[in-house]
Amino acid sequence: MTVTTAEPTLTLPAEWRDFLALTKPRVMSLVVFTGLCGMLAAPVGINPILGFTAILCIALGAGAAGALNQWYEADLDAKMKRTLARPLPAGRMDKQSALHFGVGLAIFSVLLMGVGVNWIAASILAVSILFYVLIYTVWLKRRTPQNIVIGGAAGAFPPLIGWAAATGDVALLPVLLFALIFLWTPPHFWALALFVKSDYANAGVPMLPVVAGERTTRNQIGLYTIPMAIAAVAPWPLGLTNAIYGIAAIALTGIFAVLAVQVATRTTQTDDAMKPEKRLFAWSILYLFAMFGALVVDRWVFA
Repeated sequence: MTVTTAEPTLTLPAEWRDFLALTKPRVMSLVVFTGLCGMLAAPVGINPILGFTAILCIALGAGAAGALNQWYEADLDAKMKRTLARPLPAGRMDKQSALHFGVGLAIFSVLLMGVGVNWIAASILAVSILFYVLIYTVWLKRRTPQNIVIGGAAGAFPPLIGWAAATGDVALLPVLLFALIFLWTPPHFWALALFVKSDYANAGVPMLPVVAGERTTRNQIGLYTIPMAIAAVAPWPLGLTNAIYGIAAIALTGIFAVLAVQVATRTTQTDDAMKPEKRLFAWSILYLFAMFGALVVDRWVFA
């Protein structure tokens, strides 16, 4: 059945829930968590009020990026079943309101971070917002199947921001955390793309399974898992973390690798549910929470 692409008629005024939905709260939760862990893993403490301010700014910046993404992609969201209920395609909000909300949040979050915390963290926050909106959403999303590969950098900035908020600089550990999220993003999103391929095809989004096929996508999931695993474990042998993180990283990444191999080597679909792909997608989310949680525990125990 073809999903309608007709523009909805605006019948109801936007409520606070609609503005909240624009910020993509579920995505924001992971962004905030990795940013907080980057801050807590820093070798110096931060004043609780400044720490709260920094995390608030990260949340607002992520919300701004989500709102501007939905503003620009309202036409695509109207063509996909999983995004039809968002405020813009559902007709609960006009695009101008979404644009003003997103721009306002972005400016406020960067200025507050700069004035209240430090301008290094504010600069990285600004880059992350601009990268997600301009590089990923505007430039890459509709043009290339490598959209999620390059665009994945946008979601990898929070540990750098959190670390910079605490220390005022950037070091090797948060760079490795950036690399972990950057390399985690393709297998995470391509696992999702495999079981919602028809949605992306209906919307004309050139996600890898749509333009290159499932076999290529599965191969790429397996290939990207290798450097991701290296980035995940590297902080331990480099002496940047201790055994708690190292052992957790090996165990958690091992599970990720097993699930990725199951997806990568799958040649026949014995069911329509694509259970291996869904298991990898679900685990990939839990994986990142667990990895960053282990990092903080490791830092606290060996402080």
